[in-house]
Amino acid sequence: MKKHYWLLSGLAALMLAGCSSDEESKTAEEASAEAPESTEVMEDQTKQTEPLVVYLNDFDELIEPLFEEASGYDIELVSGNGAEVQSRIEAEKSNPNWDVVWIDGQGSFARWEEDGILLEDISLENETNLNEFGESLVPTSKAYYPTGAHAASVIVYNTNEISAEDAPKTWEDLTNSKYKGVVGMADPAVAAPAYPFVAWFFEDLGMDGGKEFFTKLFDNGTKVYPKNPNVVEALLSGDLKIAALQESNAYKMKQDGEPIEIVWPKEGAPASVRYAAISKKTDQEEVAKAFISFLLEKETQEEMISAGTEGYFTSPVKEVASPDNRHQEAPLFIADPANAAKNEAEIKEWFADQSVQ
Repeated sequence: MKKHYWLLSGLAALMLAGCSSDEESKTAEEASAEAPESTEVMEDQTKQTEPLVVYLNDFDELIEPLFEEASGYDIELVSGNGAEVQSRIEAEKSNPNWDVVWIDGQGSFARWEEDGILLEDISLENETNLNEFGESLVPTSKAYYPTGAHAASVIVYNTNEISAEDAPKTWEDLTNSKYKGVVGMADPAVAAPAYPFVAWFFEDLGMDGGKEFFTKLFDNGTKVYPKNPNVVEALLSGDLKIAALQESNAYKMKQDGEPIEIVWPKEGAPASVRYAAISKKTDQEEVAKAFISFLLEKETQEEMISAGTEGYFTSPVKEVASPDNRHQEAPLFIADPANAAKNEAEIKEWFADQSVQ
């Protein structure tokens, strides 16, 4: 198995860097030792002449040994943050070098489906494992399958600066003048999870309503940082007192003992869905299906949830619980993939035109 990582430097790293600060994934040795035995290696299974190439943005150290041990297939992982994976797939449209893509961001999958680069009408052995939530996330084309959904942002506040009584409880609260100049968020044009967060408001409120809401935030001094780890740094330095922050970053701060508290807005939290899809030009269709089906195994899902702060997500698989300390007290809102894809260019351009940090 070969594994590749895209390394960026200077300004390129700043603009394309990923959104997760989690470094708690299990080692390959640990994961291999705990590999589920749900998939037997059959003598008549599809023979490989080369590894299955998977583009992904998380869980690489965990999933490679689990899948290879359980299936007997070889995989080659190409790992990068969400923006890097999206850019690479766009650049390879006419000559894809990947068989499976598995990343966050429902809008990208809808766009790729519209572009005709995804295999449709996929039938998976384990699609019956999906719970009601998971079934609701499968498009009618069956071109991509959900493997989890997490809050693209929750509200986080510095407890040294703000009391629980004075902390914001809703998204609209962030526009209150008493929070002027102390609120921050990640840039939806750079941070992959930030776009599903923003896309929900533009879908729920309409394009004009979405612009009005975020204009109120900007007029109240809301600061925009390239990515979620930058928001974390600003919270710790005192540059911010409150943030709209991706939940895995928020729980990582909590686990590290930082002086923050997490608020699930009572109306709900916009979510980012991690999907898996297969290239229409793959010559390993059956192996690719086996990989995605493996991701929908109950045991695989449980390994992912126990793998560190990236495990803070809602599973689409039956009888799989979220981490015990994930006190989700509000629903997840899923921006429609097709709408997110349709409005992506306009929304990102509008954000780029705003006079914010």
